[in-house]
Amino acid sequence: MSAETNSDRMLLTIVLRHDQSKNLEQIQAHMKQMDWWERFPVEGCRVVSWTVAMGLGQIVTLELPPALLPQVNVELERSAWGVFRTECYPTYDFVPVRERIRERVRNGGQ
Repeated sequence: MSAETNSDRMLLTIVLRHDQSKNLEQIQAHMKQMDWWERFPVEGCRVVSWTVAMGLGQIVTLELPPALLPQVNVELERSAWGVFRTECYPTYDFVPVRERIRERVRNGGQ
């Protein structure tokens, strides 16, 4: 089996918006009941970042093989719904692209 390359993986940014009709104790109880901390993210995903944005919720960026996308979706439906409204965005690392553009501009291109 060959080693995975960056092209074999994707980034997925997930916004977990808090259900503000529930307090923190209710949210944590639901997450414990659903075994959230053991089930998410699914095996095979790498957490790139996980931040809390006050007044919004949590923002999680995962790196995963595209084939795991359906499993991530099902796990969000299974364990996050009820305390979070989820938004999912396929994303990519812009830093290498920015560096290529910057170099091209330095060399007279657009």
